[in-house]
Amino acid sequence: MIRIFWIVPGVSIISLLFAWIFYKQMMREPEGNERMREIAGAVREGAVSFLKQQYKVVAIFFVFMALFLAFLAFGLNVQSKLVPFVFLSGGFLSGVAGFLGMKTATRASVRVTHAAIESIGEGLRIGFRSGAVMGLVVVGLAMLGISIWFSILRFVLHLPLEVVTSIMLGFSIGASFQALFARVGGGIFTKAADIGADLVGKIEAGIPEDDPRNPATIADNVGDNVGDVAGMGADLYESYCGAILATMALGVAAGLGFAGVLVPLLIASAGIILSVVGVYLVRTGKDATQAELISSLSRGIMVTTIGTAIVAFFAILGVTPEYMGIFGAVVVGLAAGIIIGKSSEFYTSSAYPPVRNLAAETKFGPAPVVINGLALGMSSTLIPVITVALAIILSFIFTGGFENFARGLYGIGIAAVGMLSTLGITLASDAYGPIADNAGGNAEMSGLGEDVRKRTDQLDALGNTTAATGKGFAIGSAALTAIALIVTYLTEIRVGLTRLGEQFLIISGAKVAVADVTFLQLADYYNLSLLNPKLLVSLLIGSVLTFVFCGITLKAVGRASSVVIDDVREQFKNKAILEGKEKPDYGRSVAIVTRAAQKEMIVPSMIAIIAPIVIGLIFGVPGVIGLLMGALTTGFTLAVFMANTGGAWDNAKKYIEEGAYGGKGSEAHAAGVIADTIGDPLKDTSGPSLNILIKLMSVVSIITAGLILAYHFF
Repeated sequence: MIRIFWIVPGVSIISLLFAWIFYKQMMREPEGNERMREIAGAVREGAVSFLKQQYKVVAIFFVFMALFLAFLAFGLNVQSKLVPFVFLSGGFLSGVAGFLGMKTATRASVRVTHAAIESIGEGLRIGFRSGAVMGLVVVGLAMLGISIWFSILRFVLHLPLEVVTSIMLGFSIGASFQALFARVGGGIFTKAADIGADLVGKIEAGIPEDDPRNPATIADNVGDNVGDVAGMGADLYESYCGAILATMALGVAAGLGFAGVLVPLLIASAGIILSVVGVYLVRTGKDATQAELISSLSRGIMVTTIGTAIVAFFAILGVTPEYMGIFGAVVVGLAAGIIIGKSSEFYTSSAYPPVRNLAAETKFGPAPVVINGLALGMSSTLIPVITVALAIILSFIFTGGFENFARGLYGIGIAAVGMLSTLGITLASDAYGPIADNAGGNAEMSGLGEDVRKRTDQLDALGNTTAATGKGFAIGSAALTAIALIVTYLTEIRVGLTRLGEQFLIISGAKVAVADVTFLQLADYYNLSLLNPKLLVSLLIGSVLTFVFCGITLKAVGRASSVVIDDVREQFKNKAILEGKEKPDYGRSVAIVTRAAQKEMIVPSMIAIIAPIVIGLIFGVPGVIGLLMGALTTGFTLAVFMANTGGAWDNAKKYIEEGAYGGKGSEAHAAGVIADTIGDPLKDTSGPSLNILIKLMSVVSIITAGLILAYHFF
């Protein structure tokens, strides 16, 4: 069975190899004329500048967190001494993945624009395979990091499996840290730039979107990359690592030994190989229709999903033939991912009634479209929540949870891994969105013909669909991953008790060895009941923290966007800019948004880090469980609501821009722009950041479990 393990690092290298191949293929494509190259260069320079500045700020926090973990390990002896190093490697690889993905995206968009001059099919090929670089780098680096650390801890240091999986959870907290700053900082940047560009450009000056006279257009295109490429990549990298590592720990706790560790790694490996196959299937003819573009993308994703399920079946049959119910959990996870993605598409795409009906409300002004958009978003939470609920209960049943509780919890983790196993192609489709969007912006700013803009608009429309699906997928996977992490917290409690020298616990009057204590016995020992005031109070605090977090991030976007608006207005005082006789100072706008985003991301980021430690020190284990459950249940629903509300407003506006209800410049369009502006920070800043909040609080709780056990007030 150990020989089978070496498939995992091998597959990770294959993933990185194909990412490199797709990157080199993209770089061989022509960039177009001098103006196109100039615009692309400005976007690329702004994006790299933002990431460099962000990584400097993040590095400071990483140093402090590493020192804190070192204090827990070397000073208080409540954590393994290897955790700080595992933590740093997880964050570093996440940062590398984000940088490489964004570097590719900023180079690809201009090449997609040039390809669209002649062929929409070539534009799709270049754009999607460039997006696949992000997807394959994320899964490749994640699996490589996990397999290297597992090899060191298990095969070199010969540590027990329970200790190995406990230490490796530090890798997940490193990824979570990086994801939080990437999502919050990138989200504030992209929406501040977008809102500033839209309000002053479209509404006040009456000029088109992506008009080169608007000083904030380059910052807006930069934001697409730092928020929707680097940010989304870090988000899903974290979910991917968290789901795999939590499930490995649950497999050991369920008594499955090395097989329990190996199964999630093999499922993820199958998904990587099939994702590469799926990427090659996403292609169309020269003059493809929108329906053909969507069909091509669906073909790639469905072949990847079905192929992964088939390979997973044989992998499970070979490793754990006596527990074939695990395969049922894999299928449940894969199906849940598709259902949540399709649900998001239904509620946010202009091809379906909800958005078209919402667009019709713009005829009556901004208020009705805002009210109905909120109603749409609230209603849209039903399907994702029910889907996740069914995924939990079905995966628990398939793995025999009612007979063996620990194995049922392992099944929930497997469902999360199953959902994320196709991340290679799922993230490719998501990263494709901003590439296509920037390609359209380049065509507009370069003054290319209407036929070119029409082709880039078609590619962008496909990108809007993938973006909506990607956000739903990210939220659903975050929920399942968070559940697996919360359960894993209990396994870490058992490890922590052992580290503190506890050998026995008195549970219901009986003496139970810590090494043999079950999940249900731990729940009984710590009174993890809703009737426990410590748990109930913490659950309420966890619920309200999601609203406080969103309030802070929304205000952050508002403050940052006001700075952009002032800058654009100031530059527009120079009439030569509006007349097209002088170029605006694009770099000044990018620098202003960068400074504002870096400043505004600190406070919300600290909430996720500090809250579980403070609550744990006050209320102990019941407090931590209550906090995490409150944040998960409220945060998941709130994230779906925000993503779908903002997405529906965005595509209602785009539907009007295509000619409905008077088209661009009409009163309906003005109402749509206002609603879209309100929805922008919901769907691209606060909503996505909630994914990180619920997962990061979980991994911070796991990594500080020993501290909470040793020191708490109640």
